[in-house]
Amino acid sequence: MPTSNEIFDDTFLLTRSKLLDIAANLDRIDRATADGLTAQKRDRIDEAIQILLSDGDDRAKRIQLLFSRPYQASWRADAKLK
Repeated sequence: MPTSNEIFDDTFLLTRSKLLDIAANLDRIDRATADGLTAQKRDRIDEAIQILLSDGDDRAKRIQLLFSRPYQASWRADAKLK
């Protein structure tokens, strides 16, 4: 089983690249002309960033749930699936 240092070293460049992509996207949004950006979407991004900054080993799960729809037992019928 790999150590945390090995995992960190193996994924450092990819993680850094993804963080730079996120920062660049937020910079472009902030520089753009205001056109009624959906506050709810931006709030979710901000909340996801706070989750990333928090402790725990379930950050991916919490972010996935943040962007997921609540479960509905009738989803198959609603989608007209058998």
